[in-house]
Amino acid sequence: MWRLPSTRAVLRGVRTAVEQHSRTEAAPEKAAGAMERAVVRCVPSEPKLSLSFALADGSHKNMQRDQSEPLGRALSRIATNALKGHAKAAAARKNRKNRSNASGGAACAGSGSETAAICEPVVKLYYREEAVAEDVLNVDAWQDGAVLQIGDVKYKVERNPPAFTELQLPRYIMAGFPVCPKLSLEFGDPSGSLYRWYKEANPGAAEPEGGGPSSLSPSSPSSTWTETDVNERVYIPSNADIGLRLKLHCTPGNGQRFGPSRELESVCPVEAGPGTCTFDHRHLYTKKVTEDALIRTVSYNILADTYAQTEFSRTVLYPYCAPYALELDYRQNLIQKELTGYNADLICLQEVDRAVFSDSLVPALEAFGLEGVFRIKQHEGLATFYRKSKFNLLSQHDISFQEALESDPLHKELLQKLVLYPLAQERVLQRSSVLQVSVLQSTKESSKKICVANTHLYWHPKGGYIRLIQMAVALAHIRHVSCDLYPGIPVIFCGDFNSTPSTGMYHFVITGNIPEDHEDWASNGEEERCNMSLTHFFKLKSACGEPAYTNYVGGFHGCLDYIFIDLHALEVEQVIPLPSHEEVTTHQALPSVSHPSDHIALVCDLKWK
Repeated sequence: MWRLPSTRAVLRGVRTAVEQHSRTEAAPEKAAGAMERAVVRCVPSEPKLSLSFALADGSHKNMQRDQSEPLGRALSRIATNALKGHAKAAAARKNRKNRSNASGGAACAGSGSETAAICEPVVKLYYREEAVAEDVLNVDAWQDGAVLQIGDVKYKVERNPPAFTELQLPRYIMAGFPVCPKLSLEFGDPSGSLYRWYKEANPGAAEPEGGGPSSLSPSSPSSTWTETDVNERVYIPSNADIGLRLKLHCTPGNGQRFGPSRELESVCPVEAGPGTCTFDHRHLYTKKVTEDALIRTVSYNILADTYAQTEFSRTVLYPYCAPYALELDYRQNLIQKELTGYNADLICLQEVDRAVFSDSLVPALEAFGLEGVFRIKQHEGLATFYRKSKFNLLSQHDISFQEALESDPLHKELLQKLVLYPLAQERVLQRSSVLQVSVLQSTKESSKKICVANTHLYWHPKGGYIRLIQMAVALAHIRHVSCDLYPGIPVIFCGDFNSTPSTGMYHFVITGNIPEDHEDWASNGEEERCNMSLTHFFKLKSACGEPAYTNYVGGFHGCLDYIFIDLHALEVEQVIPLPSHEEVTTHQALPSVSHPSDHIALVCDLKWK
């Protein structure tokens, strides 16, 4: 009889999910003699382990047992469950027999014997062909490769196999736009998992034409499915798929082993796309990922759903935009296609809804090799993504401008200047703007590090002096990170700065100083004037120059977005041309059916000096 060794093996802190999705496929046919599977999830950080298996009567059991419980108690409970299952199956058979005899008026003479004859099945756990002693604790008893026997049925124990904890398809799918499933795994990796895509064949038909493949989904018996030739994580529907639903068959893996497969179908059929989009021509310049010496950088305000879906937006800000084109499901398709098509190494986004980050951007960009971090503001926030093959994330140094100005000694001198103007100080400290700062390290040359900053400054047209102070805080903080914490690393500073090239904020960034008599210190009138002179030591330039506009709405157009770079360490290799004026104004202004935001993405290739 197998017993626990005197020195217990150290258990790995790993997790796996055992829940079966409501649309989990029927298990593929087993080879002759193959055992059923019993999936065990057991991690040191949790007091209970879970055990999942299917009984002979077809019912599925999910059990939670204390890890410190003796095995014998768990086996006894399994036996009780199995007995109940057999009893239910016998009762069902008896009822069917009685119904079949009811028309003849005769009762089955031995109707009660079938149930009475049921005995509790023998339940044993074996490891290396020896029975595991019942006093061994669950945590040690349920080893990978053990065999659970329930009556005549044997189950192979799989301890912590790869498994999905989340698997979703987008609700709205359009032809020509990437379908990026949202998935989370335990003990697995998306790159080590298997994917198979199917599309409906003759929607609603009970049988496939010409003896084609039958439905793999028991949840939709009226649908038949045709396997596509796509076996990758991302599927791009063609026009031939319009009107058809999609199905994904996915097997979680980690490169060495695979867990239980799952299937899910799209809720809605594939819709027709909008035709040519404003970014399609730009993608001709970004077909491939750049070489190691280059850093393709994107800065983009993607228009938060919390702002797009208001009555004010629909009737005042964007009355020219078709209502459906302001819907998040529609815009997400365009944003995903635009961003993935740039093949960027760094992407700094503004106005990112939390749910959009986790449910849309992360699944899409992760599938194309990028990883992201998020910083919330109030209703939306900032996101920075970086290419995993080129960069590792070393550290994050995000701040709230208001909190940093009030509490960080780094800004003591600036605060002392501001307190001389109480009304201006009050206005500045009311703002919720944040700064996202990430330090990245090259995966090719560990000595190469870079400070990537991302922000969205205060929006109001009369808030020039507030933006000046926010920028002063930002540059002081970035200097602390890039000079004190990581001496000498270069800076890329992206964002929606809500400032045209003629403003004090832009002058301050480019020249390194702002005089106390600059007109922007009175941007909201004399009552809030707060004259002060400011300086910073960086040598920055706008990598994409000063375009005529990066924001184009019905009542305004101007350049508000920039990618500022450190002239000491970086140079511009290429600026990806912006959409033509004709493309931008095809539907009057932005956003539109062919452009998902009221801003235009800035894209450039930067080079280490």
